[in-house]
Formats: sequence, structure tokens, C-alpha cells
Amino acid sequence: MARILVTGAAGFIGSHLTDRLLARGDTVAGFDNFDPYYDPAIKRRNLRGAHASPRFELIEADLRDRAAVLAALARVKPDKVVHLAAQAGVRPSLQRPQHYVDVNVTGTLNLLDAMVASGCKRIVYGGTSSVYGASSESPFREEQAADRPISPYAATKRAAELLCHTWHAIHGLRVTVLRFFTVYGPRQRPEMAIHKFARLMLAGQPIQRFGDGSSVRDYTYVDDILDGVVKGVDHDEGYGIYNLGESQTYSLTTLLQMLSKALGVPARIEGQPDQPGDVPATCADISRSRRVLGYDPRVPLEEGIARFVAWLQREIADEARAKAGC
Repeated sequence: MARILVTGAAGFIGSHLTDRLLARGDTVAGFDNFDPYYDPAIKRRNLRGAHASPRFELIEADLRDRAAVLAALARVKPDKVVHLAAQAGVRPSLQRPQHYVDVNVTGTLNLLDAMVASGCKRIVYGGTSSVYGASSESPFREEQAADRPISPYAATKRAAELLCHTWHAIHGLRVTVLRFFTVYGPRQRPEMAIHKFARLMLAGQPIQRFGDGSSVRDYTYVDDILDGVVKGVDHDEGYGIYNLGESQTYSLTTLLQMLSKALGVPARIEGQPDQPGDVPATCADISRSRRVLGYDPRVPLEEGIARFVAWLQREIADEARAKAGC
């Protein structure tokens, strides 16, 4: 099996991937800076299972620290890198564009240079459907233009993709770019829509709905994304871009109705204007991923929401016990 370095290993997708790779026998070095974008204690809990494996080590460092990145790869000497670390969020990127450039662009540059220096030739990059911008060409295909982002987040993620291609052309890195479409499920970040909406509903608090509820998303359950990422890790080629989504869309209104039903509580809606940076629709054409990677998403939204709600209820119960000192 392989020695794999996973950046962003303590995050939502990264921690799940780390568990998957360890379960199948890989050795994993997790790289994470535990950024306080949300509570670092949540990220540390995400890695509890990984720490039980003798084939896991955690490197606490920041991708912006060039010396630390070079040192980490020189010591670990990974066979492959899965690059999931990023400053996430469309709306926050409007307020902190320089920070997003520093983390998502400069951080990626530091990682690519460290790969070259350490002799690692293989990277899987966790991209985003946001790079397609407000395109009216739907479903989104990998070969269509991704040169009109409408948020700093999307622009920096596209820039990182282009850096990966440049290092492929110059240094021969073998690159697989995976563009994720609206991932949800257990361990989802607390500020992400489904998680945030669910906690507000359970607390009897109103939900701020931006727009009229007609915006649509290709919601993708985390287990399906993980299947695609693992297939991407194992599919070694020169350079390739692949969409990972469910290839089905649901409106925000429908999502809220499904979530309300699964939770057994009503949704109190407060309408707000559309927000800059938000796109009206996302939908993945996954024909290339099916054909080349064997990607086959299986979890429909209603089932995925039920799984998420079951996890959230356990989390809330654990939080209550911890607060009570039990």
C-alpha cells in the first residue's frame, strides 16, 4: 500500500478520507493547521479514529509556512499527496480576499514546490464546482470554460488548479483534479448550509434564506465523494479533471422541506436578498468520472439527509453530556 500525505486531514472530507485510507492499509501523514475558521476542537474529534492507527501521524503546520511544508515532505517522502486543505467559503472570501489568496494559492504553490524537492510526483487536488461561476451551460462539463469565477474563493481555487497544471507541464507531476459539488454529511462544517439550517431548526430559531428559494444545487453525500476521491487516488495519469457530484439538482426550498421532515420540526424562514458570489445553479455532468474512474454515486438526497440527521442527533447528545460533565 501507499504512503499518502493528506492536507486538511482534520477537516470534513479530509478526516473521512484519512479513515478510509487507513482502513484499506495505506500509511497516512495528516497535515493540518487547525485554523479557527471553526472550532479546532471539532477537527481534533474528527481524527480520534485515525489516532488509533499506528499507520497515522499528524503534522500540525500551515501550508503558508514554506519551510515547514518543505520539511514535512522531505521527512515523510509520500508516494502521493491528496491536497484538500483550503480556506473555504464563498461569502467570507468577499471580506478577506487576500487571506484566501495566501492560503489557497500560495499554500498550494508551497506544496507543489515541496513535492518537487522531495521527489513526489503524484497529487490529487480537491477542487470545487465554484470554478464554473454562474455558467448557464448545465450540467457542467469539465471541458467547458472555467475562467469567469464570481467570488475570490472560486478564483483562488481555479488558480490552484492552474498551478497544478503548470507543475505538471514543467516538472512532470501527475495530477488529478476533482471538482466537488456541494458536499454534505456527517462531520460537515457547522457553518455549511445543511448543518447550520438543521441546528437552527432544532433550536426553534429562524433561517435566513438568501434569494427566493429557487436556487438549485447538486447536493452530494460525503460517502459518494469519498468513493470518487479514492478512485482518483488510484487512477494515475498525466493530468485529468473530474466532476464529483450526484448529477441531480434540488432547490433550496425543497432542501428545507426535506430537512424539516427528517428533523420533525418546522422551518421558520426569513427571506433575505441574493448574496454576491452565490451562483443560481450547480449541476455536474459525471459521464467522464463514470467512464474513466468508475465513479458511481448511490446516495439520494433524502437518504443522505436522514443519515446526516441521525449523526447530528448523536453529536448533540454527546455535546449535552459533555456540558453536563458526564
